[in-house]
Amino acid sequence: MSEINLEKIDAFRWKIPKSYKPGMRVPGIIYADEKLLKDIRQDKALEQVANVAFLPGIVRASLAMPDIHWGYGFPIGGVAATDIENGGVVSPGGVGFDINCGVRLLKTNLQYEDVRNKLKELTYALFSDIPSGVGSKGDIRVSAREEKEILVKGAQWAVEKGYGTRDDLDCTEENGAIQGADPAAVSERAYERGKAQSGTLGSGNHFLEIQVIDQLYDRDACDELNLNLGQVTIMIHSGSRGFGYQVCEDYTRSLVHCLAKYNINVPDRQLASAPVDSAEGKAYLGAMKCAANYAWANRQCLMHLTRLTFERIFNLSWQKLGMFLIYDVAHNIAKIEKHIVEGKEKVLCVHRKGATRAIPAGHPALPVKYKQLGQPVIIPGDMGRNSYLLIGQAGAAETFYSACHGAGRLKSRTASARSENADTLLKELESRGIIVKASGRGTIVEEAPQAYKDVNDVVDVVHNAGLSKRVCRMRPLGVIKG
Repeated sequence: MSEINLEKIDAFRWKIPKSYKPGMRVPGIIYADEKLLKDIRQDKALEQVANVAFLPGIVRASLAMPDIHWGYGFPIGGVAATDIENGGVVSPGGVGFDINCGVRLLKTNLQYEDVRNKLKELTYALFSDIPSGVGSKGDIRVSAREEKEILVKGAQWAVEKGYGTRDDLDCTEENGAIQGADPAAVSERAYERGKAQSGTLGSGNHFLEIQVIDQLYDRDACDELNLNLGQVTIMIHSGSRGFGYQVCEDYTRSLVHCLAKYNINVPDRQLASAPVDSAEGKAYLGAMKCAANYAWANRQCLMHLTRLTFERIFNLSWQKLGMFLIYDVAHNIAKIEKHIVEGKEKVLCVHRKGATRAIPAGHPALPVKYKQLGQPVIIPGDMGRNSYLLIGQAGAAETFYSACHGAGRLKSRTASARSENADTLLKELESRGIIVKASGRGTIVEEAPQAYKDVNDVVDVVHNAGLSKRVCRMRPLGVIKG
């Protein structure tokens, strides 16, 4: 349990002062209320917030979202930006192993009454049609040449193959492909792990969920997005699979030597990093961008497979079913962005690990469709509670336009597996109208609702701190887990 003395800034912000550890370049700022803070103190995540503050070039603060929990190097839910011109570094631990693990939200024209009697059939069909689980392989196989195309083109590759439309790209962060991907910076082992996993869901906390909107908060935003009570939505949460994991593994190992080479003093070797403008930093970013693009292509393929299943069950085209993408956001990524720091525009390397971008109306990075509204921010919860759609707000400038990415774990997978029973849990969820299909019983207990913080509490902090504004809430109906 963390005993760090925090300074209370206000009801939703807490500070770890620079004086906590000699060598901290900036303070740590944690976004939480007192209830969540008790949960956050249960592991070493706050210590990691302080450790991240040692990174060369870090500006403003080492930030932690309300879903923060212990991770590799950075806490999951950590945000940090480094000033490239002043020796700013990039750290693979600040991105994570599942590079561009992210989530996309689709709306439909269906209402709850349309799916209620088909829910089990629909959930089982999706489970059958969409490969899931550890090491799962999909029907979308690619050659070595095509795999390199995916790494550069991202979701555009999938659209060119007929797995979606141009409109899907317009509603995807970075239009589904971040520029600067370098396939030459990727190991053969990563290529090997990635070549059969396009269009696969993966394992752990990855999921595909049929949901229904059960609460509206911002009527104007809901009208703009054509969302209403009782409407069926679909959420897809997946990432770069074994490909991204291997990229992270390769570079967390190889960048350790950069600590001595560039005189980088950090209290944890898991914060291995290199200056952004160094050869090593550029190589990592080039490989990371390949994995990010792989993930966007993967989620595009997963959405395509989902549309096909709905078409078969309802005997209508996905267009007539209104299965249009609202937005797709990345969770684990480092991006080169411009931000105002102490009154001056700076070019920063922004690490978001278990955090999502949350930019407000009028921002130049927004597609035309969302220029007036702001960026949709998608925060999924656990399979027994709720998920949320929010909109980025101007107040998020203090977090480099970042918000949290989910509820955040409360128990480790091992602890959850020890305390939960799969049969009991499935019966309880079904009694509440939630059908769950998973590739293994272990996943069911590891992903039990009790293993997570209450997403309603987490979203309250994000909303009340002015980072993002609640639009609507969805509850799960049918859940597919890897």
